[in-house]
Amino acid sequence: MPSEEVMKAAMQGYIDTFNGGNAEEVAALYAEDASVEDPVGSPLRRGRAQILAFYTHSIATGAKLSLDAPIRGSHANAAAMAFSARVGPITVRVIDVMTFDEAGKFTSMKAYFGPGDLLKG
Repeated sequence: MPSEEVMKAAMQGYIDTFNGGNAEEVAALYAEDASVEDPVGSPLRRGRAQILAFYTHSIATGAKLSLDAPIRGSHANAAAMAFSARVGPITVRVIDVMTFDEAGKFTSMKAYFGPGDLLKG
């Protein structure tokens, strides 16, 4: 199990890499057989190819991410972060929960937000 510091650093790297605009680098943060459920309740994306396609589209929207609170670790192989995704005039308040493998790669990501978390202006 990776340390809390490794998990927090990986999640900060996710924010920084996404904002840098390189979908391939974001996808490389994931294990080969990882899954993404963004938002929770949507179809699961599994494997590096589907994850890369998801981030290629997400980054192309011009979205920028900013933390709303410190990243939280756990006593297990998971961590969470609250952040805002700004896409044009809309801000989406999100909580991502990621699980990790021994190498510190994401094995899953679940993004929690609903219609009430979309803010205009």
